[in-house]
Amino acid sequence: QVQLVESGGGLVQAGGSLRLSCVASRSISSIWSMGWYRQAPEKQRELVAVITNGDTTNYSDSVKGRFTISRDNARNTVYLQMNSLKPEDTSKYTCYADFTFSGRYWGQGTQVTVSS
Repeated sequence: QVQLVESGGGLVQAGGSLRLSCVASRSISSIWSMGWYRQAPEKQRELVAVITNGDTTNYSDSVKGRFTISRDNARNTVYLQMNSLKPEDTSKYTCYADFTFSGRYWGQGTQVTVSS
């Protein structure tokens, strides 16, 4: 079993920045991919950003150019740097990790609220 713990959410004004962290309870060096989803009330879940084992990154069009996903294998951590935040970025952000041969694991999520 793998635990993923997110942190870094909070309340920020539009135009501000936040950095989310997702710490895994085991080494992430063997992941297939890790990433972040978000979901706001009454909205569909959206895959925001992904980083693969080869450090390839992908972003949803809604955050491209503003968000950056990265990872630190030594800290078993994936980060989501969010800049130029907009009120429409308000959502619960949840981390996931796909481990080779072990399947997908999820964090509990962290709330991001952007005020206008």
